[in-house]
Amino acid sequence: MTYKNRKRLSLFVLVVGLPAYIVLAVTIMSEASRFPMAIEFLIYVVLGIAWVFPLKWVFKGIGQSDPDAPDQK
Repeated sequence: MTYKNRKRLSLFVLVVGLPAYIVLAVTIMSEASRFPMAIEFLIYVVLGIAWVFPLKWVFKGIGQSDPDAPDQK
């Protein structure tokens, strides 16, 4: 996947995918039975970190300059 496409995909994930994931996680947790506060906190922490691992390849190297662009000197 090209750098430009990864950059677009990462922006899409952050603007559309992450809010949708948050709504889904909160909806699932609200429908589940009430857990003790410590367990519920751990579940939210795990859910908050879990989205990163499958999408790590999308964000890797996005903050750097375009490696496919010709050198401008």
